[in-house]
Amino acid sequence: MKRLLLPVLAFLLTGSPLFAQQNRVGSAEHEQDYDPQNELKINLLGISFKSISFEYERQISRKTTVSFGFRGMPKSSLPFKNSFNNFISDTSTANQLDNFKTGNVALIPSIRFYVGRRGAFHGFYIAPFLEYAHYTADLLYKYYDGDYKTIPLSGSMNTFTGGFMLGAQWNLSGSIGIDWWILGPHYGISKGSISGKKSLSSSEQDALKFELDNLDIPLTKTTNNVDASGATVDFSGPWSGIRSGLCIGIKF
Repeated sequence: MKRLLLPVLAFLLTGSPLFAQQNRVGSAEHEQDYDPQNELKINLLGISFKSISFEYERQISRKTTVSFGFRGMPKSSLPFKNSFNNFISDTSTANQLDNFKTGNVALIPSIRFYVGRRGAFHGFYIAPFLEYAHYTADLLYKYYDGDYKTIPLSGSMNTFTGGFMLGAQWNLSGSIGIDWWILGPHYGISKGSISGKKSLSSSEQDALKFELDNLDIPLTKTTNNVDASGATVDFSGPWSGIRSGLCIGIKF
């Protein structure tokens, strides 16, 4: 029995530390190879457009991730209003932008394909995406009936678009990264309406109807109805835009 016990004790005294050391080495290697598979980011550039934009991204394969974005902008005057005026040829329509306030929320699912050898969260990528957006608007609409008069209009519009993003990511540290949304064109459809309640005389109805009939909104079809209690404007048409941004993110 003693002859059997001695080799067992020798193994425990000499082999066990070696085995524990191997486990520690293996654990260290595992920690060294570990790469975060999730990232939560905020678009810093969007703040200049009066909007807050967040995105969550998760790795699903070595070079592929999925993401879900949220954008929100509280109702305020139109950002970069002068730029919009340059695309509107009708002076009357352009002047209405002075009284225009809008806000929106958007949901943006996407899938990303990274092209570099380092895989997800590194280097250049292409990302097809869909976007659903809901816009709200308030407008004190001006029209002329002997002198300038106004009617308050408010309403909403929904847009559905699809497109693709070209972008790139870099690591600042093990858990902090930069995501540059270089260019993300998208195209789709829009539909909405605005309306307002106000008692209108016959001459006011005619004047307001004339103004609404001559609205010049590029690529948008509008129909309207004006009566003694107010006005309604329905509109629909194509919708396009370009996403871009500079995000800072936390990986985990």
